[in-house]
Amino acid sequence: MLERISQKFADIVRQVSGKSHITEANIQDALQEIKVALLEADVNLRVVRRFVNHTKEEALGLKTMGSVSPGQQFIKVLYDRMTKLLGDERQDLHLKGPDTQSVVLIVGLQGSGKTTTAAKLARQLRETSRKPLMVAADLKRPAAVRQLEVLGERARVDVFVSDEKYNPIKVVQQAAKHAVRGGFDTIIIDTAGRLQVDKQLMDELQAIKRASRPDEVILVADAMTGQSAVEIAGAFDSALDLSGIILSKFDSDTRGGAALSIKSVTGKPIKFIGTGEGLDGIEPFYPERIASRILGMGDVVSLVEKAQETTNLEEAEQLRQKIASKAFTLEDMLDQLQKVKKMGSLRSLVQMIPGAQGNISEDSIDEREMRRNEAIILSMTGKERENHRILGPSRRKRIARGSGTSVYEVNKLVKQFEKTRSLMRKATKNKRGQADLLSQLGV
Repeated sequence: MLERISQKFADIVRQVSGKSHITEANIQDALQEIKVALLEADVNLRVVRRFVNHTKEEALGLKTMGSVSPGQQFIKVLYDRMTKLLGDERQDLHLKGPDTQSVVLIVGLQGSGKTTTAAKLARQLRETSRKPLMVAADLKRPAAVRQLEVLGERARVDVFVSDEKYNPIKVVQQAAKHAVRGGFDTIIIDTAGRLQVDKQLMDELQAIKRASRPDEVILVADAMTGQSAVEIAGAFDSALDLSGIILSKFDSDTRGGAALSIKSVTGKPIKFIGTGEGLDGIEPFYPERIASRILGMGDVVSLVEKAQETTNLEEAEQLRQKIASKAFTLEDMLDQLQKVKKMGSLRSLVQMIPGAQGNISEDSIDEREMRRNEAIILSMTGKERENHRILGPSRRKRIARGSGTSVYEVNKLVKQFEKTRSLMRKATKNKRGQADLLSQLGV
């Protein structure tokens, strides 16, 4: 996500950080590059001008600090301004206590990902011990109701479906009564959209809002549409007084125009971002973490959180003991590959590593190799995974056929496994081994 703008800003940060003196001239040069980077990212022109002017004003007022270089001070100004632009701090959903019913109204244009986002949100709320009910109030789009039912089954969240075919207001009213009877503490209403903003849509949504009296009115906007998403947010906000925004398809957004413009233009916070097609593909939006990623400074907190979601301390200790005792097998390697996959794409993980942006080329990040290695190990028997030494020529041919790869690629994986296992064992014993392992991994 945000690869294009992150690369630009990482280059600017590297140039500035080495400066022993910051003058008005080199501040102006850096700001010109920043302005171009923001405009190329499809950031709103007024937002760009304001950002550049405020950054210049603060940078020229910097006082020399003995322990911090002028270049580092300028980067701190840049980071603070970027964080402010994105919304300052995390904004969560404002819901009532579990003993009282809360309502979340989901709105947006057709194709923005409203229905899927509603299910993602419901699943996340269920995991925080709430009891959500999704309401199928999109009666315009063919199969919208069925789509929500299917997603509800996958998310293990109840879906209210009415016999009413034309009036979403009645659906919402019926759902409120059903929620009381069923003890649901959160109602998530999936509404109809259009291909573009029109009066009929807004009139319908305003009527639904009056009938449901929501605690949150959330717009789902497609992050990849850049400034168009900002304009759409403005139109919805003027009609419905939004409480927040979810940027869908954020994982595919290389530019960042919507994320960097929307809070400044509408005044409404981004509360969540869509980070994948699966129902777990939604994350809280942390302005300071995204600012850090954009500037190429990494995001260690998010990286650790993702790692903690896929493994625990007990599993980590068991793995360490296996590595130390030469008991690390291809089965363990498969397990680690699958855990990394759950954490997200390799490109998104690289962005979270401080200093990696710009130093690890995109050409060296091969997602296909990871999938290929997984397929190869999955084509092995349990005995072969536990003891790679029994992998003779005939077995390797069979594995290559089963995984749709070549014997060469199977051989390459086995060699890579043996080398990695050796380096990992060294890394558990001494710092030199750790350095060798980091070098092998390209860090």
